[in-house]
Amino acid sequence: MRHSLFKSRSGINYLVPFIIITSCFALWGFANDITNPMVKAFSKIFRMSVTEGSLVQVAFYGGYFAMAVPAALFIRKFSFKSGILMGLALYATGALFFIPAKFSGEYYPFLIAYFILTCGLSFLETSANPYILSMGDEETATRRLNLAQAFNPVGSLLGMFVAMHFIQARLNPMSTEERGLLDESSFNAIKDSDLSVLITPYIWIGILIVLVFLSVLLCKIPSVGDASTGGTKNISVKKSFQKLIGNKKYREGVIAQFFYVGVQIMCWTFIIQYGTGIFMREGMTERVAEMLAQKYNMVAMLIFCVSRFMCTFLLKYINSSKLLMVLASIGAILMLGVIGCENREGIYCLVGVSACMSLMFPTIYGIALCGLGEEVKLGSAGLIMAILGGSLLPPLQAMIIDMKTIMGLSAINVSFVIPLICFMVVIIYGKRTLKYSNYE
Repeated sequence: MRHSLFKSRSGINYLVPFIIITSCFALWGFANDITNPMVKAFSKIFRMSVTEGSLVQVAFYGGYFAMAVPAALFIRKFSFKSGILMGLALYATGALFFIPAKFSGEYYPFLIAYFILTCGLSFLETSANPYILSMGDEETATRRLNLAQAFNPVGSLLGMFVAMHFIQARLNPMSTEERGLLDESSFNAIKDSDLSVLITPYIWIGILIVLVFLSVLLCKIPSVGDASTGGTKNISVKKSFQKLIGNKKYREGVIAQFFYVGVQIMCWTFIIQYGTGIFMREGMTERVAEMLAQKYNMVAMLIFCVSRFMCTFLLKYINSSKLLMVLASIGAILMLGVIGCENREGIYCLVGVSACMSLMFPTIYGIALCGLGEEVKLGSAGLIMAILGGSLLPPLQAMIIDMKTIMGLSAINVSFVIPLICFMVVIIYGKRTLKYSNYE
């Protein structure tokens, strides 16, 4: 029997709250994908290695990990709407903290700003994802979350566009090596100018988030998620954790999500370095090569966006675990092309990987939370904490990239062995959960 995406079995229609909450998905998409190119930008601005620059991702995704459980406990005590408002408040605070970070002239205050910002994103995702799952029948929950998540890459594309045209294109074109030859006074002048360019979009997004906060505050959003979980406020947190840890489907889902987020961030972060290397071998300057690599990154996100809508449609007819397993397998095959090719075919494979990744986050999320009932809020926190994969795995790949060559092979190519391993983990999870998921 087919069920409506936005109606519960009792006939309640959740379309309006679905639209309101889905609008927040684009906001954290913007933050995610304006940040990925900043690894390269900060490396140049502060004359750092790729490994040091990747601390941006450590701070960014570390905030997700640190705040997920506090966010879940906050939502248990109050409501999903309160969690969303807290998330927006922290998001705006982190974005506006870029102003004092710039005046400090140091790298680490920017990491603090990213951490605060992503504490807000952790609140938003911990609130919005299970809220969307609860807005209707459980049998259509995974497909409903895929639809809501389809608007996330819309924000991501905007974030990439802003990073490319309002940050990267306006930074001083001097390479990291050329900056290393400057005297301290000249270097500081260029650094100050570049930091002014870098913080401007964050100031504007901070102001926008304040306006969104006021809009959500004034909107009447029903507490449908709270009702659907059966009153989790009276459930022991300790017992909830024990039930979650004992649930194999959920426990393995957290592991799969950790590796999936890792592969997503690695592919979207290091496509800049990968593409720049290829295009420079074709005779382009570093600046031109970087800009072209960023265009390929935007194409990858566009493919990701279109693929997510397509996968939402396919989930009406194909078992979610089976589709997850098939797309992860194709992603692994494409990753072999990324590793083995040192020309444009390699970057074509890397761009194509985004079509395979589009399904994964909401589908793993939906499969892992399906049937949890009263534990769904804390369960959501565990899956958001798994975003830590985006913090821990990219620096590991960056350390390989900094080696330049490995046994005569390009280190950037070899480094994509780590995303390949991540895809293998997702394939295994898809196969192991086939017995749990139903056709939707």
